[in-house]
This record gives sequence, C-alpha cells and structure tokens, in this order.
Amino acid sequence: MRVSRWGNDLAVRLPKALVEQLGLKEGDELKVVAARSGVVEIEAREDQRRRALDRMAARRWTAPEGYRFDRDEANDR
Repeated sequence: MRVSRWGNDLAVRLPKALVEQLGLKEGDELKVVAARSGVVEIEAREDQRRRALDRMAARRWTAPEGYRFDRDEANDR
C-alpha cells in the first residue's frame, strides 16, 4: 500500500481483499491500536464496543433498561 496525501492528511487505501476479510463498509470507523516497526494494527469501533460489553458481561454487570453504550457521545459533553 502507498501512503498518499488527502487534503492536509495522509491516507492509505485498503485493498479490496483486506476490506472483505475485515468485513468493512463505507463509513466504518477504525482505530489504530498499535504501531511498531512498520506494522499497524487496527480495530473497528464496533469491535471495541463489543469487547467492552463482553467484559461487562463477564463481570455479570447488567446495563439498565434502554442503556446504549456510546463512548463518543459521552465524550461530546
């Protein structure tokens, strides 16, 4: 993959095979979770949310009725 300029940012195009393997679609948000020696690990935001809910379930924590986990919304305050 080649790093390209996109406005004031840099961007990387993801090959179709990788997009399909990761199950990504337009509008999905990704987070870089690790970067070292030319290796970048990414995680879809939805995967982050699912892991957080799985950790809560493992602790037998139950969410109140109608509760919606949205870290981005909480940080908008």
